[in-house]
Amino acid sequence: MNELLKESTHKLIKLANRLIKAPDNYSRARKSASYKKLKIAVLGSYSIQHFVKLLRLFLDYENIIADIYEGEYGGINMDVLDPASPLYSFEPAFVILLLRHNDFRFQDECGLKEAIEYTDNIFSHISKIDGVTVFISNIALPPERPWGTLEADYAHTSRSLMQKYNLHLTEHHPGNVRILDMEYLSSLKGKESWFDDTAYFLTKQGFNMDYLKDVAAEVTKMILPDLGMVRKCLVLDLDNTLWGGIVGDDGPEGINVDPNDPAGEAFRAFQSYILSLKKRGVLIAVNSKNDEDIAKEPFEKNPNMILKLSDIACFTANWSDKAGNMAYIAKQLNIGMNSLVFFDDNPAEREMIRRFCPEILVIDVPDAPENYVQTLDRADPFEWTVITKEDMNRSDSYQENRKREEMAASFVDYKEYLKALEMKGRTGIVGEKEAERFAQLTNKSNQFNLRTMRYSDGEIRKMMSADDTRLIFVSLSDKFTEYGIISCIVLKKSSGVPELGNTDCFIENWCMSCRVLKRGVENFAFKAVCDAAREMGCSRLVGEYIRTRKNGMVEGLYASLGFSPMEYPGRVLYEYDLAKTTETDGVILSS
Repeated sequence: MNELLKESTHKLIKLANRLIKAPDNYSRARKSASYKKLKIAVLGSYSIQHFVKLLRLFLDYENIIADIYEGEYGGINMDVLDPASPLYSFEPAFVILLLRHNDFRFQDECGLKEAIEYTDNIFSHISKIDGVTVFISNIALPPERPWGTLEADYAHTSRSLMQKYNLHLTEHHPGNVRILDMEYLSSLKGKESWFDDTAYFLTKQGFNMDYLKDVAAEVTKMILPDLGMVRKCLVLDLDNTLWGGIVGDDGPEGINVDPNDPAGEAFRAFQSYILSLKKRGVLIAVNSKNDEDIAKEPFEKNPNMILKLSDIACFTANWSDKAGNMAYIAKQLNIGMNSLVFFDDNPAEREMIRRFCPEILVIDVPDAPENYVQTLDRADPFEWTVITKEDMNRSDSYQENRKREEMAASFVDYKEYLKALEMKGRTGIVGEKEAERFAQLTNKSNQFNLRTMRYSDGEIRKMMSADDTRLIFVSLSDKFTEYGIISCIVLKKSSGVPELGNTDCFIENWCMSCRVLKRGVENFAFKAVCDAAREMGCSRLVGEYIRTRKNGMVEGLYASLGFSPMEYPGRVLYEYDLAKTTETDGVILSS
């Protein structure tokens, strides 16, 4: 994607036209063995045809073949408010709504109320599309200030009313709606440059065409995590990356993190930014060519360090090659190599990772440390659909894992160790409070995932209200950590397999966080599954295992739980007689 952003809009439109005319020759996605197909609708109050072309191109570079419904100019109402419009028969997975400040009458509170009611009505209609996710642009505030320097002093000026509208979107948008932050993009690029009145009045371009690529990139970044493409861990070098100098030569107090030195202040600013990433749930790891004891000394002895050892989920310092260390870090954190982001000031090390670990995102680090924050921030490597309480506690749970490992070493009997963890679990039917985390975990779990089904927020909310479906969550805590929701199960009565009867219950999806593997959670969850199936009036459970490149660890799960294999052509199915008594192994107590 970054290589596209370096090109001019004119060249990108040429590339997009070539892709549209001869996709078999010019599509990257079609040449990939793992491409995805996606239906997207783009609706706008201004001209959108060039944006649609660039969006198709950007998605293709991410191995997504997009089938795009392009609305007419100013045709949002025509497409959305008419239930017979082609939009609804198209059944898009995503609807992108592009709005502009002059679409509404931001002159008084009545005008603000009209804008909010209009938007809520649009959301209500579009949400009738099964499983749809909506991206709506907020309002990019224009640079004009009719009230001059008093514009910000009063709550009823146009700018203040637009800000209120944007805040309302942020605070009150439905769960299946995400905000395309045009106000941020226009501020980043500069208001006077973003708004092009000549282009708007002549051709109804909503903003300067030079920034079409930036909006296309932004939308692409918002789509990718919905498809399971998520990066979770920032891997950092130390010398001249987290601090100035070389700790092995300069010592822990001789490195530069001096708040009274310009370079030292820049390194501290970078550490502060990293800490903000950690607080939102990004895992922080170290990959350094150093003696481990020496590498840790600045964290322990230099009072000017902002990052502490407790902020690091995996600390790797040795003289091995960094590519091998990356594999070790991924294994220790139980995540895929494609979840890693590498930040190292040494261009040779960066090139090695690119060559031997192509699935890892490598950041082009500038020479000057004062540009580190901006470089990492603009790369936007950690795009997720939501940020939950479980995300924000994730890094701390990895720290607590070390305490568990120390505790486990003192036990000979593993079951006694599990009991000593004092684990408490809770199961329940998903409600509004659990829906966001349920969607997130379902869409990002790969290892403990029996069928690897992905659901949009809209699809989950539809299943929540379906009589023949049960969405079950499992939460867990132990003496060290409150994990929150760590397992998600979807049960459907008499569906999934054509031959199922009215008293059969199909396990459509079952996934679990890798952070709690081998803790007995599957046995605890299984009892809840059986109880829910019996409550639905079912006498038999049917489960399926669909092999992927990453989920081999659960191949034998159903057999271990007492299921029997079923003979069914082309599918790996198991059955369980619900007349049998289902008990847990007692290592997890109900809370």
